[in-house]
Parts: sequence; structure tokens; C-alpha cells
Amino acid sequence: MNRQQAFDILKKYVESDSLLKHALTVEAGMIGYAKKLEEDVEKWSITGLIHDVDYEKYPEEHPFKATEILKEEGFEEDIIYAVKGHADYTETERKSNLDKALYAVDELGSFIVACVLVRPSRSFDDLEVKSVKKKLKDKAFAKAVDRAIMQRAADEFGLDMTEHIENMIGFLREREAELKKMGYSLID
Repeated sequence: MNRQQAFDILKKYVESDSLLKHALTVEAGMIGYAKKLEEDVEKWSITGLIHDVDYEKYPEEHPFKATEILKEEGFEEDIIYAVKGHADYTETERKSNLDKALYAVDELGSFIVACVLVRPSRSFDDLEVKSVKKKLKDKAFAKAVDRAIMQRAADEFGLDMTEHIENMIGFLREREAELKKMGYSLID
């Protein structure tokens, strides 16, 4: 399974532009951490990309339906396990760096994109860690995002939240430039 095959499978199940952008956002974080930790970049990319493959069509069965879909489509067991483990209510222990990274990147990636969307520049280029941290304290901003989950995820992954935010801004900044060349964007 390569990244393009995974993306094609994702598009079979996901039509929502916002969910596709979320998948690309999580993929960006996963690519960044894979490089940083010298892990398998393509595997981590694929994991981030397909983690919510079932969310649009089967929201009540998420991520359990995803595990079925991914098995049927021939994904590797460690990818399937990580996808199952990115939701707390599955009670799946996050053991590997792959599992922990997916959990850590999922919520924070979306939160950072939300921060960019309210900036006059609508760009990652001038986003600073302090701006994201300020928005984290504002409970009315992106109120659906659970701050406790983001903190727990960073802790499980062994990251200080400031460092994690800084890493993610950098990963998203880099990936946004690459995606624009392919005709995609995380924020447009």
C-alpha cells in the first residue's frame, strides 16, 4: 500500500472537503514526526491520511468501522491498530510511537488550522506558538476541541505542549507549501 493508493481509498469513503482537509492536516503532522523520529514516513503518512476513513459515512461506528474497512482494503495491522487507538472510547492502549503520534496530532492539528483561519493573513507563515497557546486558554474558541485530550496526547507522546505546538506549526507550514503545488490546501 502506498500513499496514493491510501488517498484513493480515502476518497472512496470521504466526500466532505473539510474532512479531507483534516486528513491532510493529520497526515502533515504524522510526516513531520516520522521524519523527526526517523520512522517510516510513508507508513506514518498513510496512517494520518486514513485515520477517519469511516467518519463521514459511519460516524456512530467510528473508528470501529474504519478497522473493518482498512482490513478489507489490505492495510497493515499496525496502521489499523493505531487508527483504532486514536479514539479514547475504544479503550485501546497506545503502545507504539505510531499510535501515540496519531493521537497527539489529531486534535492539535485541527486546532492549529482553526487558529490560522481567524488570522488576517490566513497563513501558517506568521503563526506563533504564543498565539496558539492564547487560543487554547480561550474556551469559547474552537470549543468542540477537548483541551484535556490534547494535553494527555502530548504527555503520552512524551512532549511538552509548547514543543508540540511548535513542531506542528512547522510541519503544517512545510506541508501546506507542498500541498499547494499539488492543488490542495489545508486552509483554502
